[in-house]
Amino acid sequence: MRTFLAAFAVTTAMVAAPAAQAETLADALIAAYKSSHLLEQNQAVLRAADEDAAIAVAKLRPVVDFTTRGSWTKYDNASPLGSSLPVANYETSNASAALTASLVLYAGGRTKLGGAVAKEAVLATRASLINVEQQVLLAAVAAYVDVRLQGEIVGLRQSNMRLIAQELQAAKDRFDVGEVTLTDVSLAEAALAAARSGLAAAQGNLEVARERYKAATGHYPSDLKALPKTPALPASQDEARAIAVRNHPSVIAAQHQAKIADLRVQIAKGAMLPTLAATASTTETNTGLGNTSVGLSFSQPIYHGGELSALYRQSLAQQEAAAAGNHQTVVAVSESLGSAWSSLAVANASIQASSLQVTAAQKAFDGVREEAKLGARTTLDVLNAEQDLLNARAGKLQSEAGRYVGVYQLLAATGQLTAQRLNLGIATFDPEAYYNAVKKAPAISMQGKRLDRIMDKLKK
Repeated sequence: MRTFLAAFAVTTAMVAAPAAQAETLADALIAAYKSSHLLEQNQAVLRAADEDAAIAVAKLRPVVDFTTRGSWTKYDNASPLGSSLPVANYETSNASAALTASLVLYAGGRTKLGGAVAKEAVLATRASLINVEQQVLLAAVAAYVDVRLQGEIVGLRQSNMRLIAQELQAAKDRFDVGEVTLTDVSLAEAALAAARSGLAAAQGNLEVARERYKAATGHYPSDLKALPKTPALPASQDEARAIAVRNHPSVIAAQHQAKIADLRVQIAKGAMLPTLAATASTTETNTGLGNTSVGLSFSQPIYHGGELSALYRQSLAQQEAAAAGNHQTVVAVSESLGSAWSSLAVANASIQASSLQVTAAQKAFDGVREEAKLGARTTLDVLNAEQDLLNARAGKLQSEAGRYVGVYQLLAATGQLTAQRLNLGIATFDPEAYYNAVKKAPAISMQGKRLDRIMDKLKK
């Protein structure tokens, strides 16, 4: 009993006592955005895709290499050059330096097409990053609402336990004067034990919700303020579906993947065309001799064992798969939108029904309790009415919480659940900053210094 009272006091203080700093839903969303390792991971994935674009640009440029070679050789009992007499411990040394450059002049368009593929991949990855951002923010909303919901249910359970304790005392008083039997007292005692069990379960659910909140935002909840007004939604389901099909990041990513598949078909065609490259080199040795050469090389695939044809057919199949995947993504997004819209409508209806149920259950409990005082109702009737009222209140709270989260689920289904659209007032990740710094494949230059500054900022 002492352990239960201690846990009861701790939970009561946690739910009812104000913390040092109150926290709003906007605060939770900002914390989730800033602390999400999932966002950080996918931002790094996007930067890697940006570098693919830089690699594609680099392949359009000449390749210049500098090579030096040196050797020392000792010959035992060897003959010097031009002499037939052996000389012991004969030594020679050689050194050379070479500078070579090569440039692909024509490769069937494959190099430029590779750059186009890299850019499309960047755009697809950006869209995927937005999808991850939606998941992070939606998880924060759900965690915030759940902590408040579980706290309110704990409050209901506490109130329920107090009422049952009063009923138990009233049953004992009536038993003392012979108005009820010992069975009524036992029923009240059993109901009180069940109420304690329900309170313990509710406290456990609250702790689980707090852990989920920490996982979503990076910290445990403090004093969570009341939920703000929900964002505006499209006027109709058709309007919402049109927005989703047009703007959802999954659809946008699938569209870019389909374009990539189209480009890869052209690359496979280009692999059957000739390649023309230019080369230039200059060499200098330690003897003062050297040479310089300039040349062109031309190659044309004639027979590769059927590999090039197989690669082309494979690219056609991948093109068809990407196109079908694009259409299927639209279907999936449309279905998700319809499901979210229907769930929201169900939640609205559930709230209305729950409100009527609470009103009726409250009237029934008040009436049964008064009738019990007059001896027209039993203790069991009062306890059942109290349980019905508790269930009705808890059901209404759950319906309201479900509707609130449902609004944000609908926003996510339309592709509009982003930090920018929610007007959180924070600096968000700029997907073009890193791309603009590396798209021309900088090495050591002013662009490289700018890139260093961007990297330092990302580390902060």
